[in-house]
Amino acid sequence: MSTPKLPAHAVILAGGRGTRFWPRSRRRTPKQLLNIVGEQTMLQQTVKRLLPVFPPSRIWVVTNDDQAAGVRQQVPRVARSRILCEPVGRNTAAAIGLAAVHLARQSAGGDALMAVLPADHYIAQSSRYRRVVRAALEVAARGENLVVLGILPTRPETGYGYIQCAQATMHVGEIRAYAVRRFTEKPALARARRYFASGRYYWNAGMFFWRVSTFLQNLKRHLPSTYRALMRLSDDIGTPRYAGTLRRIYPHLKNISVDYAILEAATRPSGPSNRKSSPVFVLPAVVGWSDIGSWAAVYELLARKAGENISAGRFVALDTRGNFFWCPEKFLAAIGIHDLLVVETPDALLLCARDRAQDVGKIVKWLEARGQKGLL
Repeated sequence: MSTPKLPAHAVILAGGRGTRFWPRSRRRTPKQLLNIVGEQTMLQQTVKRLLPVFPPSRIWVVTNDDQAAGVRQQVPRVARSRILCEPVGRNTAAAIGLAAVHLARQSAGGDALMAVLPADHYIAQSSRYRRVVRAALEVAARGENLVVLGILPTRPETGYGYIQCAQATMHVGEIRAYAVRRFTEKPALARARRYFASGRYYWNAGMFFWRVSTFLQNLKRHLPSTYRALMRLSDDIGTPRYAGTLRRIYPHLKNISVDYAILEAATRPSGPSNRKSSPVFVLPAVVGWSDIGSWAAVYELLARKAGENISAGRFVALDTRGNFFWCPEKFLAAIGIHDLLVVETPDALLLCARDRAQDVGKIVKWLEARGQKGLL
């Protein structure tokens, strides 16, 4: 496998709140800054996975002011100048655009390869994952390609975006790249079942690869107002004006995901690019992936057999099955309960049916509506 000539940088998106992991996940200590699975935090695991591919000098983190101190503490090998803070969340298109203008400004010739990766996903097979990442960078280096990693569905899930692929058009070693026909965001169950049965769809893992110049060209084409604002910001990078310009322009950037703004637009046959074939490619990634989107997902990841009880601390369970306990500081005794999530922190206790784990975020909204800032 040949090495791309352009320098490759990793941009880790670490600004989410992780509300479905309340009460452990809070504004200053969200999911990515917690040890959800394993001893290290999700962010630390992400950086560790990437270091064999990207040296610390080419790792960037996009976060926010609330979480910046925690990020700096957890990844000291990443330079402070590489930790970019959004003054307000404006979704992934803006966050990636912010990183892109910084990369363009500091890269020789104004261009580089860019891997955009979430901070809070679990990857069981790190070595295999790095091979796929290197292959994705190579495909991204060829022309103006936009590359996304796809996960083979294991069920008709309605909570993920889907990628429909065409024929394999490129090979990088044993790894194939497929042209993308279309993206579909979180389909209804009936459609998800059709996609799952067809075998022609992948889940969108939210991991993207492209040249900085390619991304900025697409941003200019599909989100011109955001592009113009970020170009104004680019002029002030490295100057005393930067912080003020960022605070002034960032809240006005369009609040939209990169999937909707760039990738879906790029695959439309009648799009303004007038290309006969899609510039978007998907690489299947069989790497033991999970986005660990809820406490129930943590249970499913850790349970080795049906009905097993999982606990972060010492416990005894009588006539009890299928529960997840996070109570590491206390001995826990459970009798006659089934399929529950129990998560304790010093100031809060969550009791939730395992099949209602997606609703934990509603508790956060309830607390916000009542001004309970101490619990957020």
